[in-house]
Amino acid sequence: MKTYVTKPTEIERKWYVVDAEGQTLGRLASKIAVILRGKHKPVFSPSVDCGDYVIVINAEKITVTGRRMEQKTYYRHSGYPGGIKSITLRDQLERYPTRPVELAVKGMLPKNKLGRKMLKKLKVYSGTEHPHAAQEPVILEL
Repeated sequence: MKTYVTKPTEIERKWYVVDAEGQTLGRLASKIAVILRGKHKPVFSPSVDCGDYVIVINAEKITVTGRRMEQKTYYRHSGYPGGIKSITLRDQLERYPTRPVELAVKGMLPKNKLGRKMLKKLKVYSGTEHPHAAQEPVILEL
């Protein structure tokens, strides 16, 4: 018996809308990462990007458990000595409401060219409106 290998030309891509209101950040991100990778499809292949597009709305209304709003810290570094900056989750949600969802999903994707390609299929918006109505996205209940 021959092993089936998915070819990039055989992949059908769908668009999904996920409402993040009241969802826990990590649980939401892991489910989105599965859809972006294509692991929910029977033709999944780890070396081919066979995932679907995901639109996340109401990203500013996510929840986290415990005291993570004050304790979770995001770091970035300028590359210069002493150039490390930090920001808490609460401040991140106030300044950049879409970034916590993007970073959580990014951490759950492969750390290579394929993972960066998958991340481009994630569209995150802080409100209920999105400009992808022409793609006729399907509402996905998580």
